[in-house]
Amino acid sequence: MSVLIAIPARYASTRYPGKPLVSLTGASGTEMTLIERSWRAAMAVSGADRVVVATDDDRIRAVAEGFGAEVVMTSSDCVNGTERCAEAHAVLGGGFDIVVNLQGDAPLTPHWFVEDLIAGLRAAPEADIATPVLRCDGMALNGFLNDRKHGRVGGTTAVFAADRSALYFSKEVIPFTSQIYADDAPTPVVHHVGVYAYRPGALADYPTWPMGPLETLEGLEQLRFMENGRKVLCVEVEARGRQFWELNNPEDVARIEEMMAAMGLD
Repeated sequence: MSVLIAIPARYASTRYPGKPLVSLTGASGTEMTLIERSWRAAMAVSGADRVVVATDDDRIRAVAEGFGAEVVMTSSDCVNGTERCAEAHAVLGGGFDIVVNLQGDAPLTPHWFVEDLIAGLRAAPEADIATPVLRCDGMALNGFLNDRKHGRVGGTTAVFAADRSALYFSKEVIPFTSQIYADDAPTPVVHHVGVYAYRPGALADYPTWPMGPLETLEGLEQLRFMENGRKVLCVEVEARGRQFWELNNPEDVARIEEMMAAMGLD
């Protein structure tokens, strides 16, 4: 099954304009833009047939082509990364069996997250889309709760059924738990990792559906699949000692740089 990895990137982010071009400093002091780090993460994935940056911005295109990425220009009308991936796949002429959306704000995504995601979708023919989830330890959960306490949108959490089909995704911390967990203890909360693997039919249908109330309220694009009766598969992945975080807010730059320093990632 042929696999396309598309990295949607837009300059005009509501919460953080210019985010793809923000510089992140690695463990040894190497500076690299967010979009390049995300591209390098995609290039490390085994089994991908093609990797492209999908953008509507000439500044991002120039930087991406400068470090060697293939760029697909898409419309500024795309309201989220899924719509941009759908357009990029169409611009390329389609033909891929699986399209992966590796969002351009997740430079710490380990290659095995994406590889396990692709394998999970291949093994679940009833699913239209798959996305990884990572079980929170106490430290990660407390970080989520602290973000919400201070009015920041941190990571997204998910709940799923026994067959791993998603029940809901939220920027709130779900499910509720009143228990106190040690920093290294597992918790019932899972962090949704912002990567998606789509079957091309469902991806092509996605832009034809209007935004529903849940997607509008939460600002989470994957809810549009669920609101239209499509099955979303949650694939639980293992951290293997790696820390993970997405760059959602300016404050996350320092957090990600600290994680790279702690893990020795340049």
